[in-house]
Amino acid sequence: MTEITTKLLCYHCGQDCPDDAIIFDDKTFCCIGCKTVYEILKQNQLCNYYSIQKNPGISPSDIYEKRFDYLNEEEVINHLVEFRNEKFFLVTFYIPQMHCSSCIWLLENLFKLNPAIVYSKVNFVRKELTVKFHHNKISLKDVVILLASIGYEPQISLDNQDRKKQYEINKNLYYKIGVAGFCFGNIMLFSFPEYLSIDLRDKLLKDFFSYLNFFLALPVFFYSSTGYFTSAIKGIEKK
Repeated sequence: MTEITTKLLCYHCGQDCPDDAIIFDDKTFCCIGCKTVYEILKQNQLCNYYSIQKNPGISPSDIYEKRFDYLNEEEVINHLVEFRNEKFFLVTFYIPQMHCSSCIWLLENLFKLNPAIVYSKVNFVRKELTVKFHHNKISLKDVVILLASIGYEPQISLDNQDRKKQYEINKNLYYKIGVAGFCFGNIMLFSFPEYLSIDLRDKLLKDFFSYLNFFLALPVFFYSSTGYFTSAIKGIEKK
């Protein structure tokens, strides 16, 4: 007789639960971190997060507040803050854990977790989160701790070289758009005779323009559209 075992999956992150899984609110969690995130969301009436996608969460690592003490230093604050006045700070964080629509929804609803946050805006392509907050009511350190507590700890770099490299990487998107625009414009130009129903009696010339359009389409397909293929593959992997 074959014994059938049923795996318990974490309600928050979807990972396999150990034998000593945590049961709370008739839901199973793989660790204290996932249970804590669920409690935070429930207290702030943000459990719609789980209706967007099944097991959308990320299991947060243990948070040690002392790790973020350097964020209270004025020199560090000046380095990270993009805009400041008497009331507000504007900071952009790099969030590598961002991977789906549920992440976007939760990160753009940070103001519900803490009213001192005015707004938060996600740039999914660059995996960046821009946060505007009342610095007299919540510190930069506390904003980072809040993000870490829900499983989205920012990757913070104080090295100008690292920030410069990240900027250079992000410029690739503009190069792809430029290549696509150049090829698109020339393909349209070479296709005018057919659009205008001009009779090209010279078959050699007609074939030449057709092959030229074909070769101009290749950089668009193999270079400019690689981001779509990468996203599609990641989507298939995550089912």
